[in-house]
Order: sequence, then C-alpha cells, then structure tokens
Amino acid sequence: MINDGHTHFGENKVQEAIEKWGNIKNSLKDLKLHMIGRLQTNKVKHAVSLFDYIHSLDSINLAKKISIEQKKINRNLKIFIQVNIGNEMQKSGIDKESLNSFYEKCTNEFQLNIIGLMCLPPQEGSVRTYFKEMAELNKLIGLKDLSIGMSADYLDAIDYGATFVRIG
Repeated sequence: MINDGHTHFGENKVQEAIEKWGNIKNSLKDLKLHMIGRLQTNKVKHAVSLFDYIHSLDSINLAKKISIEQKKINRNLKIFIQVNIGNEMQKSGIDKESLNSFYEKCTNEFQLNIIGLMCLPPQEGSVRTYFKEMAELNKLIGLKDLSIGMSADYLDAIDYGATFVRIG
C-alpha cells in the first residue's frame, strides 16, 4: 500500500505500532501514523515519538502527559479530543458538557495542537444523529477536522463533514 501512495495508517496499540512501523517510519518521511486506540498514560512517551496524530485524548491526565513528552522531544502532534457522544458508561471520552472547558485547558495550559473531535457512537440509535451532533460541536469550538466513521458507516460520516474515517 505504501508503494501505491497510501501514506496514512492507523494503529490501536502502541507496542504493535512500534514493532510494525518503527524502522519504516524512520526511512519514509511522508508516512503519517495515527493512534486510534485508547492511549494509556504509561505508553505516552513511545506514542509521542512514533505517532503524528492521536485520535483518543480523553482525560486531563493524558493531556498533561502528552504535553510533557512533546516538549521533551520538540514535537507537536495533531490531536483529536474523544467525545463520549452517547454518554455511555463503558466508553471513555469527554462528556459534552465538559468539552469547552477541556478544550480550553488543553490548548491554553498544555499547548496541545487540538485539530478536531472524535467519537465512537453508540450501537443503538441512528448513527447520523450522533454524527450531526459531533459536527455541530466541532463547529461550535471552531475546529476544522472531524474523526468519525468506520467501515460500516463512513459514508454517513462523510455526509456530516468527517475529514478522517477509520476503514479496515
């Protein structure tokens, strides 16, 4: 795929990404890696050195850790705030009511490069309803990028302004 011009790849786990992409990333400067899975704070150091995008910022503690590690190696990753759009107990993410204050803290206090929002919508209900709400939240904050949609619903996501979808 790389030889065909595909340059953006997503990974769910830091350790697997290091093993798979570590040497390749050093030799291909156009390669962009996206951390799309949940990022644990004990893996942030490795994630910051390898990935170009993080799609799963979901806590103040994680934001602080990313900020510290970026400054150590002079990197500035592109980051999406994960929103728990359906207020589901089993899913991580920032609740809608806390989103503005979380965004402000991430950008002002931690100097993170927040480029958009991301969500994994609930299985029940219309995915389009959640995508519409995410597009509205993204616009309210003034962000350009939106990471929504997967293999089964990416066309719906694109209808609501997705700039990144997770296919595979």
